[in-house]
Amino acid sequence: MERADMQSSKRSEQGFWRADRKRYEARAWLTQPSYWAVMVYRFGRWTKTAHHPFRFPAHAAYYLAYSVVRLATGIDIPRGVTCGPGLLIHHFGGIIVNPSSTIGSNLTLRQGVTIGTKQDHGPVPVIGDDVIVGAYAQILGAVRVGDGSVIGAMSVVLTDVAAGSVVAGIPARLLRKKGGNPE
Repeated sequence: MERADMQSSKRSEQGFWRADRKRYEARAWLTQPSYWAVMVYRFGRWTKTAHHPFRFPAHAAYYLAYSVVRLATGIDIPRGVTCGPGLLIHHFGGIIVNPSSTIGSNLTLRQGVTIGTKQDHGPVPVIGDDVIVGAYAQILGAVRVGDGSVIGAMSVVLTDVAAGSVVAGIPARLLRKKGGNPE
């Protein structure tokens, strides 16, 4: 998803909360600590974009909640990340997302995922809609992951992934296109 698309959707940021919530089970706030991290991320986005009289206390509350949830769950999704609706994290622990990353809607992450740079202050990934990222996968650098792609567990993605692709390995290589034959 392009940054311009995400900027135009800021008005629907509240709808993002509902889309995230729909992807979790009924009592996720009790049973899935990853849900806490997603909700704190959404709260942080709201404090960053909303203009209200309680802006500064809201920022302080966000930083406190962010620090506690990051320590308790091992999930680090700063509010600078541009993420579409429907974020789902199966399990918790070891998830790190670079604050400059752009993520589309309906992203599914497993434990241990890193979305970041190859070097300090380097380019960051752009991830499309309906992407599934397997456990301990790393997506690094100026990488574009196309819509509907699947990144296999423990893969290291260093090059672009076409829409509808299934990739795995170190470095990740194309296994097949969704609905297509294995290569």
